[in-house]
Amino acid sequence: MVPDRTPNAALTPSPLTRSDGPEVTYLCFSARQSASGAEWGDMESGRSGTNEVASSTERGGFDRTPGGAIRMDGNRLRDEIVAELRYTIESAGSPPVCLATVLVGDDRPSQMYVRNKHKKASEAGLVSRGVELPATASQAQVEDAVAALVADPSVHGILCQLPLPDGLDPEPVLALIPPEKDVDGLTERSMGRLVRGQPGHVGCTPLGAMRLLERYGIATAGKRAVVVGRSTLVGLPMVLLLGRKGVDATVTLAHSRTTDLVDVCRSADIIVAAAGSARMINATHVKPGATVIDVGISRTEAGIVGDVDFDAVQSIAGAITPMPGGTGPMTIACLLENTLSAARMLGAFPD
Repeated sequence: MVPDRTPNAALTPSPLTRSDGPEVTYLCFSARQSASGAEWGDMESGRSGTNEVASSTERGGFDRTPGGAIRMDGNRLRDEIVAELRYTIESAGSPPVCLATVLVGDDRPSQMYVRNKHKKASEAGLVSRGVELPATASQAQVEDAVAALVADPSVHGILCQLPLPDGLDPEPVLALIPPEKDVDGLTERSMGRLVRGQPGHVGCTPLGAMRLLERYGIATAGKRAVVVGRSTLVGLPMVLLLGRKGVDATVTLAHSRTTDLVDVCRSADIIVAAAGSARMINATHVKPGATVIDVGISRTEAGIVGDVDFDAVQSIAGAITPMPGGTGPMTIACLLENTLSAARMLGAFPD
């Protein structure tokens, strides 16, 4: 049985929710700050109790896969967040909230990613600025470009698109970005703040996965979660976020050397696949009714595929993200959320 979701009265809906706008409720953070300026220690799950997902008959409804699982639609949620951010900014009188990107070289996927970020920033009511450097740029030139944005008070969030061309070291470049402007959540200081529970920006991809869990009413408290993959970009932050007080999942970190991966995954109520290995999670890994979030991306002869064999798993899982159209769009949405949060941290946007 899949019951209707009833918001827990002990939780505080994010201020992004409003009665006169789109019918969206984010139950994600307590009253200290909204989802657009969240403190990690305040993250809460959308519902407690069993690992049952929200009813498709609730307000707005949820699409389902041919096998009956709830399709956790990242495109839909991204668009909802973009609309809410625009409303929030316009309601405050449209003060400029600026996202700046640094793109080095002519890598076509990177150009596409940056272009999409600027497009969605504009739709959300943000100001965006793009700095482009040739592939021949020196380490010093790249660092100077980032340093100039750091020193510019009109810039609130900075994203350096990775990877950099061969011969350039990204670490000194990222180290220049202060935590308040690190809207990609990539620097060691941002990771340190996450570990310590201090205010800062969560990496956009793991934060996007958390947003999907919240939006689709996936219970986390007391549930078993398995994160497959241990990268500093996704896997390790995901473990920290799922295990934080208020989310309260019991988290296992699995990886390429995990010998009993099938058994480990089959014990999970929530699986986050983030190893970058095409279709490594199949029907044998998933217990009936589990939630499966696919973060991995692999380019194959058949095109872009995820870490999850979607066709095989969608008839077993209770909820699942598609690939593409799941966590990818949420990365951009959370980048924009983090940029508004950055402006708040810097005193450029009202709380």
